[in-house]
Amino acid sequence: MDWLTGSKIPVGPWARDAVDWLIDNATWFFDGLANGVSALIDGVLWLLQTPHPFVVIAVFAVVAWLLQRRLSVVVIVVLGFLFILNQGYWRETTQTLTLVLSAVVLCMGVGIPVGIAAAHRPRLYAALRPVLDLMQTLPTFVYLIPAIVFFGIGMVPGLVATAIFVLPAPIRLTHLGISSTPSALKEAGLAFGATPFQLLWKVELPYAFPQIMAGLTQTIMLSLSMVVIAALVGADGLGVPVVRALNTVNTALGFEAGLVIVVVAIMLDRMFRRET
Repeated sequence: MDWLTGSKIPVGPWARDAVDWLIDNATWFFDGLANGVSALIDGVLWLLQTPHPFVVIAVFAVVAWLLQRRLSVVVIVVLGFLFILNQGYWRETTQTLTLVLSAVVLCMGVGIPVGIAAAHRPRLYAALRPVLDLMQTLPTFVYLIPAIVFFGIGMVPGLVATAIFVLPAPIRLTHLGISSTPSALKEAGLAFGATPFQLLWKVELPYAFPQIMAGLTQTIMLSLSMVVIAALVGADGLGVPVVRALNTVNTALGFEAGLVIVVVAIMLDRMFRRET
């Protein structure tokens, strides 16, 4: 086997050289991206932490009612937040919600247009598919290395790593929804003189809406799954007490923080799930 290992393909050095080149030539881009992401995080964090907790709970309850029109969902949301307050994790929960909501804004804002473009251009989707596969299958810890190099320590690298891991979900599901629009519907729209934009807005997007909402739910759940990993690069939130509990073998702390994460996941899932 020496003949094979002796001619090792230098994947690692190539990746290192690419990162070094980006540091030398694209610092302006990463600085601008970091400033924009930081502004988004600060804005969401201000909205969640400035008002009294009961005000935030009331807002989430109203949003839950408007989205689902079911009292049971509102009760779940209110009881979930009251449990979080009882456990003393309100600040960490708002930080985690900031990470999740910011990831939703970034991923849906990029994923929906890219998914629409990919659905209308099969060659584009064929080119994107291996990239999306790589983004979803590459171990998430690998994302942390360039995130630290480009953005330092804090919420920004945690959000960037989360967005890279989560982005394929809205792209794929938007592509699936748009591309599965029945030809009969599109032909009917064209027969009535619809422009390509009108066809997209009034035919394809309404038909693909359930898939797009599924992409939103997946984005939220996958973002929550990155909470603990993001804490390893200094991102605040519920991942911090979990990491602390792991380092100190503190069963009580780990179970408390883990259960709060589960409660947050249940609340968000019930709020945004689209019943069939």
